[in-house]
Amino acid sequence: MKIKFKKTYTFAIKSSLYITLFSTGFLTFLLWFFHEFSFEIVAAFAVSIYTFSFFVIQYRVERFIYRRVKKIYDDVSLLETASFRNQPITTDMETLTKQVKKFATDKKMEIETLKVREEYRREFLGNVSHELKTPLFTVQGYLSTLLDGAMSDKSVRKKYLERAEKGVERLIYIVEDLDMISKLEMGDVNLELSRFNIVELVQNVFDLLEMTADKKNIILMFDRKYNRPIYVFADQEKIQQVLSNLIMNSIKYGKENGTTEVTIEDLVDDKIIVRIRDNGEGIEKHNIPRLFERFFRVDKSGARSEGGSGLGLSIVKHIIEAHGEKIYIESEFGKGSEFSFTLEKNQ
Repeated sequence: MKIKFKKTYTFAIKSSLYITLFSTGFLTFLLWFFHEFSFEIVAAFAVSIYTFSFFVIQYRVERFIYRRVKKIYDDVSLLETASFRNQPITTDMETLTKQVKKFATDKKMEIETLKVREEYRREFLGNVSHELKTPLFTVQGYLSTLLDGAMSDKSVRKKYLERAEKGVERLIYIVEDLDMISKLEMGDVNLELSRFNIVELVQNVFDLLEMTADKKNIILMFDRKYNRPIYVFADQEKIQQVLSNLIMNSIKYGKENGTTEVTIEDLVDDKIIVRIRDNGEGIEKHNIPRLFERFFRVDKSGARSEGGSGLGLSIVKHIIEAHGEKIYIESEFGKGSEFSFTLEKNQ
């Protein structure tokens, strides 16, 4: 670390001036008292004492401050190597105060962030435990019933085994989604980018979810007839997963006899935006910022009865962001929601 002294010597100048005035005044009095007064002697003494005082005070003050400031820097640098160890040491109190205040502010923000993360970690572990516990206990209950004597009844045996299988399928679904989101967050998933027709992909998802929508008499539809293909450049399998999750959510939270409408629009020259709109129950404003959190559910009891891992929207967000794109949500409670995301257009 090199020393960087402040080049304004206000303190030394003022202190030297006070010493010079006192010393010169005292010398003048003595010379007058002994009838030896000489202006030349007084002037030479004043200049000499002022110069000597200035350099001594400046040097001593800077060295005195430097030793203590250096200790502050050394102590602080143990905690924050990036900000302090590569900085020159300053003895300017104003600059030092600003640096220490900035360090304290940054540390306070870091502590607050760690508290939020710790709270989020606790909530996440609790959610994982709950999500896994429910199907595990279900499977355990059916198997225990069979082992306790229900095995001999063929109808009961088949029914319980089928229910246990559904519980195992849900476990696999949750584990696969957890594995997917972990890879997405760590950046371990490689996107297989290709050119494909987004209109055709949406129609494929409609076909896959048609039976699910029919159970609630929900119509899956485009906002208009798309006579020409609209080509995009993205990972087709991942975008199909995005569309499936969003459309499935619109069905899950949609009203009986409702609609799910998909719109594909030009956003800018090289971008399109895909909108999935429903006329379902909508989302309250205070819940919107948390929608993409893992395991967050607006209606916990209702959502669990509909199935799912609680990771769908979080996976959607990560997939879209992995493409370098944006996802948006607009919702009005009681009137419906609209999820939209951008994609790179490919002519």
